[in-house]
Amino acid sequence: MYKRSLLAVTLFCAFTVSAHAQSSVALYGLIDTGLIYTNNQLGHSNWQEVTSSTQNTVFGLKGTEDLGGGFRALFKLEQSFLLNNGAQAFAGSAFGSQAWVGLQSDPYGTLTFGRQFDVMNDLVGPLTAGYNTWGGSIAAHPFENDNLAANSVVINNSVKYASPTYHGVTFETMYSFSNKAGDFANNRSYGFGLSYAEGPLNLAAGYLQLNNAGNSTGAVTTSDTSANFIAERQRIWSLGGNYTFGPATVGLVWSHTQIDNAAAVFSFGTGSYLAANDASAGTLAGSLRLDNYEVNAKYALTEALSVAGAYTYTHGAYNGSSPGWNTAMLQTNYSISKRTDFYLEGVYQNVHGAPADSVVSHAMINTLSPSATDTQAAVTVGMRHSF
Repeated sequence: MYKRSLLAVTLFCAFTVSAHAQSSVALYGLIDTGLIYTNNQLGHSNWQEVTSSTQNTVFGLKGTEDLGGGFRALFKLEQSFLLNNGAQAFAGSAFGSQAWVGLQSDPYGTLTFGRQFDVMNDLVGPLTAGYNTWGGSIAAHPFENDNLAANSVVINNSVKYASPTYHGVTFETMYSFSNKAGDFANNRSYGFGLSYAEGPLNLAAGYLQLNNAGNSTGAVTTSDTSANFIAERQRIWSLGGNYTFGPATVGLVWSHTQIDNAAAVFSFGTGSYLAANDASAGTLAGSLRLDNYEVNAKYALTEALSVAGAYTYTHGAYNGSSPGWNTAMLQTNYSISKRTDFYLEGVYQNVHGAPADSVVSHAMINTLSPSATDTQAAVTVGMRHSF
């Protein structure tokens, strides 16, 4: 009897240790900070100590639990903050960068619920310079109009499904609720994306729609600065690919954004709605169409040292005018360890053909306050550390 009891206790302890070994909770984060010089912000040159010029500065908790039968529970809680003053990057949100929980199965895929990045950002974003460490947020397309940069737009009330990868193909779709009684479609969002990755080739495409973004309690809100545009409807199509050969990677990305009945555009760098609160930035009203054509490249000179560049031409249509943007980026990066690296990056933007009294006539490099003219240039030297 004693031996049987001892055996039972031993087996129970072994099972408990095994179960704990298959579950985990981890603290993680990334810090991006540096100095940046801009030749023109609202009519003045500016030296700044900044954070998140390339990647969001975050800390968070993530975890998984083995539920048996090939199923796992998983979660992520992530706070994005400004290192230079300690403020929340998404105002008033304890976990504004991400907050979700879900179930995962190897044969069936992953289903998650909460505040999440959209599916197009998940799949097409990694093909752009604006998403990656070798370009980052400051290299985004004008006004970050297509949500492809490094996780700037986060969507509330969302249900997301990601398929398993079959022969290199992954599919994602999501729906984000307005959470408003009697007003189901007001400030909701939905989209889908498809990617293919096999060997050196990566391809992806996606669609995203936002309805009445900016309302206080819906999918994308102004209260936490998640909304890039205040508009009746924003629709985004995107398509891209890249190819790696040896130490080099080259990529092409196209995106098309249609913004209907636009009222304002939000600049993460200024912390205010330009069209509403900043007279020097002009107005934004009516329909805005934008096509972004990006070519990018990265080359590893050594295991630690790399160079990268990107050029985007953006063709627009706005109230009878045809504005155009030229945005160019060049970066060199040096890693001193697996967790710490330094970068030097320059970005130049020029806009032409826009109405003089409109927001779109001002150059505005992402994360920075707009220029008083049609050109803006910025150079930043920074440091990143992950944990």
